[in-house]
Amino acid sequence: MERFFRLEENGTTIGREVVGGLTTFMTMAYIIILNPAILESAGIPRGPSTTATILSAAFGTLVMGLYANRPFAIAPYMGENAFVAFTVVKVLGYSWQTAIGAVFISGVLFTLLTLLRVRAWLVRGIPLSLKYSFGIGIGLWLSFIGLGKMGVVIPGTATPVHIGDLTQGTTLLGLLCFGLMAISLIFKFTGGLLLSILFTTLIAMLTGWVPPPETWISAPPSLAPIFLKLDIAGALTWGFFSVILTMFMMDFLDTMGTLIGVSLRAGMLDEEGHLPRIERPMLADSMATVAGALMGTSTTGTYLESASGVEAGARTGLSAVVVAIMFLISLFFAPVFTAVPDYAYGPALVVVGLLMFSPLKEMNFDDYTEFIPAFAVIVLISFTYNLGIGMTAGFILYPLFKAVTGRIREIHSALWILCVLSLLFYLFYPYTP
Repeated sequence: MERFFRLEENGTTIGREVVGGLTTFMTMAYIIILNPAILESAGIPRGPSTTATILSAAFGTLVMGLYANRPFAIAPYMGENAFVAFTVVKVLGYSWQTAIGAVFISGVLFTLLTLLRVRAWLVRGIPLSLKYSFGIGIGLWLSFIGLGKMGVVIPGTATPVHIGDLTQGTTLLGLLCFGLMAISLIFKFTGGLLLSILFTTLIAMLTGWVPPPETWISAPPSLAPIFLKLDIAGALTWGFFSVILTMFMMDFLDTMGTLIGVSLRAGMLDEEGHLPRIERPMLADSMATVAGALMGTSTTGTYLESASGVEAGARTGLSAVVVAIMFLISLFFAPVFTAVPDYAYGPALVVVGLLMFSPLKEMNFDDYTEFIPAFAVIVLISFTYNLGIGMTAGFILYPLFKAVTGRIREIHSALWILCVLSLLFYLFYPYTP
């Protein structure tokens, strides 16, 4: 392990890597609950989806550790799963099989672009203000979804939404869960999200609001109902172009932001602020998306929670291998994860959204050629209930405002390509009333 992972060269030890891996797993294990719960809204059965979530996370993280030798964990992305469930299926009316087919296509495209080194070039073309706004906008949207799951925000009659019944027991339990998560954040308690979800679920079972699982430990649910059920042909239509483009952009941006942000914290960036051999973790990311789609789950990618493992001392792929092993062990506790109610995992969506607001302090509020496109991204993602609408609006407005103010030299050539793709997005977007 010393020679393979180059532990001494990276200033770490086996003990630090194990602790780092366990820390990363504890901070991101909530995805085992949240991803199947969200995809269930699209019609994907929760049991098989739990197995697909775990296996895709284990596969991608293992590739990251053994091939890229980076302390990053991979799992189905928050945001991308919501896009599949609430936009592609609920709003646009497509089947989940077609949506997963689009995930597979975007994963194949990412693999090819990574091998051709195009992804690394595109990373350099996106301005910081847009990078910040993407994370903030996704965070606001996830918080809105989470509040709905808790019953705090419900559909309105005279207004689009209004406050729910805060005297209802399940809503109060959801608020209690959020309070526990908030306290765990304040005191930096590792694994607070997962433990709060499990504690809230236990209370719901004791009160009779949720039936307890028939067994706590069992063989993993079969993948058969969703394995290789993706509809690739259905996704290869002009009407589905905007969906594929959105998935492509979302994965590209999430992976880029996570890799750069966590690598900066770990001291892995070079003097120019670039991550050496960035193609390797990107390839692990895209391979995991392809494998995950075949298993029946949404887009997978590098997790920001990997930063917790880095804080605990992780510096090499050995910690990623530890995370992958922990995911495989969790396969046998699927009955526990599938029993979690909406109001227990909804608060975690709110907290994840809260954490994604941190780049707000980096925004430039004085330069309107930077701030207006960023503002459009943030509000449109949430108010249109569509991530793609917000992100592509930013790619169009940013170069437009720079050009009309005579600052065209500030626009990277890669951004023009993204601008054209965004215009195509609106041209082929399947508008519905």
